Amino acid sequence: MRISELLQKESIALGRKPQDKADAIGQMVELLAKSGSLEDKKKFKQAILERERLSTTGIGEGIAIPHGKSSAVKRAALAAMVVPQGVDFASADGAPVHLLFMIAVPEEGAELHLEVLERLAAMLMDEDFRKRLTAAKDAAEFLHILSIEEEKRFAETAEKQEYDYDVLAVTACPTGIAHTFMAAESLENKAREMGITIKVETNGSGGAKNVLTAKEIRAAKGIIVAADKNVEMQRFYGKRVLQVPVADGIRKPEVLLGKILQGEAPVYGEGKDVEMADGREEVRGRGKKVYRDLMNGVSHMLPFVIGGGILIAVAFLLDDYSLNPANFGSNLPQAAFFKAIGDAAFGFMLPILAGYIAMGIADRPALAPGFVGGFLAKEGGSGFLGALLAGFAAGYLILLLKKLFDKLPRSLEGIKSILLYPVFGILLMGLLIQLIINPPVAWLNEALYGLLARLGTGSRVLLGVLLGGMMSVDMGGPINKAAYVFGTASLASNEFQIMAAVMAGGMVPPLALALAVFAFRDKFSEKERQSGVANLIMGACFITEGAIPFAAADPLRVLPACIIGSAVAGGLSMFFGCGLRAPHGGIFVLPVISHPFGFLAAVILGALVGMLLLGVLRKRIEPRES
Repeated sequence: MRISELLQKESIALGRKPQDKADAIGQMVELLAKSGSLEDKKKFKQAILERERLSTTGIGEGIAIPHGKSSAVKRAALAAMVVPQGVDFASADGAPVHLLFMIAVPEEGAELHLEVLERLAAMLMDEDFRKRLTAAKDAAEFLHILSIEEEKRFAETAEKQEYDYDVLAVTACPTGIAHTFMAAESLENKAREMGITIKVETNGSGGAKNVLTAKEIRAAKGIIVAADKNVEMQRFYGKRVLQVPVADGIRKPEVLLGKILQGEAPVYGEGKDVEMADGREEVRGRGKKVYRDLMNGVSHMLPFVIGGGILIAVAFLLDDYSLNPANFGSNLPQAAFFKAIGDAAFGFMLPILAGYIAMGIADRPALAPGFVGGFLAKEGGSGFLGALLAGFAAGYLILLLKKLFDKLPRSLEGIKSILLYPVFGILLMGLLIQLIINPPVAWLNEALYGLLARLGTGSRVLLGVLLGGMMSVDMGGPINKAAYVFGTASLASNEFQIMAAVMAGGMVPPLALALAVFAFRDKFSEKERQSGVANLIMGACFITEGAIPFAAADPLRVLPACIIGSAVAGGLSMFFGCGLRAPHGGIFVLPVISHPFGFLAAVILGALVGMLLLGVLRKRIEPRES
């Protein structure tokens, strides 16, 4: 639907003199009410004010576009107002606003809302167009100017090739679930607000979606890579590329898009410097590189761990413990079926981890040595830690071999990948893992899990408090992932209480926020209240990332409440002796948790503690009416 179809002469006001922002909003709501577009103008005005509390819709350059979705709207409509003397609208650039458009759409009109907002913002970036609108003598001329401009813009858009995007982006996180898609949505939404065309490729758990094409890459002004794992970068050679953590895609979309449009991103392939989102330049540090390579292994490992672990849990659920406790999980045929498949998938965990860490460091030649190193670590007793070391060792070993083989005659170039790297890489990796890595790490593993077995209740509770709290510190970031990976690694050593404490802690943040939204409604905005049910579901499913929007908006209050609530849940899970054989699943794997009611109590009590702290720490949002 076109803007000119939503705007009526009756809802256009020229030469107005509102006293302030609230008065301007009130006058525009009256315009929409007179056009017959509203069921309840008071309720719609409240929706507009709620949106303004999130951030001002004064976008700068003398423009404001207040907008709202509400059940108080009968049909989608626009109002427009010209204020020759200007009005303070708390705009981003601090300048007074002279031209205002108000968008009203029904509750179910999300797509139309964004489409109108995107088109309006794009058109109003043209200074000459703005001047013609503010100089219009009457509503009819105002509407005519807008219709002509939209017709021209609409025709230009229709003629655009599908690959003519201003900016491209790639988002990816280790698990490929929440962060990946939240970063994509944040970039897309901000691009719409800024009048920028964007296409975002998501490297999620189901594989890459919306993949960027070669034509699109050639035509774009630049690319944003917001990722915490390795993505295919060679396709961007020679283009301006901004590489940042996935969290920056969620929290700093405007900064990233602005840097691309202003040509401030470095050209990929020209040196080793990578410019960060906050404007500082730094050489990619070893710590960041190590983390990204580690997450490349973890992200490929997780599907095997989760799929295999849950199938093993199903086997325990179906089996009869009394038949043969030593063979629990395989006593009955149906249980043995699930156990065999789950064990097979679980058995790939360590080779996959090591293989893809190695591949992240030295590309495809390192994959085979990494796989072999991970397998030998599994068989040799060094377990998760040995596989992790084997992955890094294999990667740097291949980098060393590449340097050595560069001195060989060019006639041997063709046999490097198919003969030299596999043979020497696997041989040297085997010697390294068997002689250097396995002996001390296997001993360390035995000592570590022996210590865990000897820990008393008090010490286990402290461990649960620590791990539970870690799950809330950055909600899907490095600290969260460290706790989760420790939990999944413990499953391979038949230590199940750690995983239970980790999952209990990870379920709390979205649950605590969902409960707080219902219990303390006056301390959350309308948009936050609308996400309450969604967070309840995500918390029940062990998707900690549901709490990220709240934490990003108010970290000093949300994070402490969630960390304490998660720590309580993790500690109580250990206190009740809960054990979890599956690495994911939330309440859906409750039947296979040892002491399930204790686990449920730990999660509920942790969520209630987080909820109460949020109620204490959050400030009441005062309704603002004019």
